[in-house]
Formats: sequence, C-alpha cells, structure tokens
Amino acid sequence: MPTLVIANKCYSSWSLRPWLLMKQLGVAFDEVTIPLDLPDTKEKVLKHSPAGKVPILIDGDATVWESIAIMEYVGDALGAPVWPQDRKARAMARSVAAEMHAGFFALRNACPMNLGRKYAQKDRGEAVARDVARFSEIVGQARESFGAGGPFLFGAFSAADAMYAPLVTRLDTYSIPLDAATRAYVDAILSLPAFQEWRSAALKEEWVVDADEVDEEPIENYRKAA
Repeated sequence: MPTLVIANKCYSSWSLRPWLLMKQLGVAFDEVTIPLDLPDTKEKVLKHSPAGKVPILIDGDATVWESIAIMEYVGDALGAPVWPQDRKARAMARSVAAEMHAGFFALRNACPMNLGRKYAQKDRGEAVARDVARFSEIVGQARESFGAGGPFLFGAFSAADAMYAPLVTRLDTYSIPLDAATRAYVDAILSLPAFQEWRSAALKEEWVVDADEVDEEPIENYRKAA
C-alpha cells in the first residue's frame, strides 16, 4: 500500500490536494504527518524526499513529490480515473490544474489556508479580486462546457477539483463574495465526505503555524469549538 507524507491538515494546502483526490477516488493509502514550522520539520521531510517539501507519495521503490506529479502517478500506476475521459475536457482540466499550480499568488499570499478560523468579509485588494474573478471564470467555463455529469468542474470529481480545493477553502474562510455558480461549486467541494474527514481531523490538531494565522480577529474559531 502506498504512503502519503503530508503536513498539518489545518494549513497544508499542497497536502490536501493528493490526499483529497485519493480519498475521493477510493485509492487506499497510509499517511504520515510531519508538522510544519518545527525545529525538526525539514530534517524529517528530507528523510522521505530530497526536495524537502510535502506532500510525498512513496509506493514501493517509487518516490513522487509535487502534487500534480503525485496525481499523475495515481492515475498511471494505481489506475485511478484522475482526469476526465473526454479528450477536450481532459485537456482543459490539465490546463486549469497547471494554472492553479503556477498562479493565484495574490489570493494564496493574502489569504493563507486555515481551516480553523473564519474571518469577516473585507476588501482584500485588487489583485485578490482578480484572482477570484479568474477562478469564477474557470468554474463557469468548465461547468458550462463539461459539467453536465455532476457538480464538479468537469462533472465527476477529478484532479482539477483537487487542485482547486485549497483555494475553495480560502474563499470560505475569508468570506469572499461569489456569484451563484461559483458558490454552488464551492459548496460541492466543502460538502464532500472526503473533505469533511480532512477538516474534522484538522480541527483536532494542536499545532499552530503563526505564519498562516492572519492578524485579524476571527468571527468563528472552529478549533476552539472542536
């Protein structure tokens, strides 16, 4: 059985991506958690991968790092349907997944993933607004062209949805206004049983990563409630 090495569920957006995909697609795996921002974090991660970053998938003598590479491996080696079957849908899914990997920096930097808090709506700047608008555009185009088979970007859940799941959590955490179609997609991701399992575990964690705690008073503190 493969092993997925991840970081804190409350904060680790990159860990969430392959974990959510594998869980949602029914791929069995063991997991190892290495908490972020501790004195021995880097040392522990380097024992599993020379890149020094999580997530990492270990399958026998194969070691795979970077979320997209892990997802591709899950499809190639483990036989999971990680991408849409339709060629045009698959091409778009891979394109938007790569766009997520390489972009949306304003939103990612201004609104760190934090499943333990909810913050009030406020203006978070033009660059963040542009990222949100681009995400809504992706949702609209994908859903209109290929979304007839289900509530996700390309109907059935795919690696593209897993790539955008951490962005979805940010939109919810920071109370960012959304159009109806984007809100429906966000709700579909947040209501996934696999995501609910991840979030439940996140709220039980005791680690705090100061760099991912914004200097704002939350309107909800879910970890304290849990």
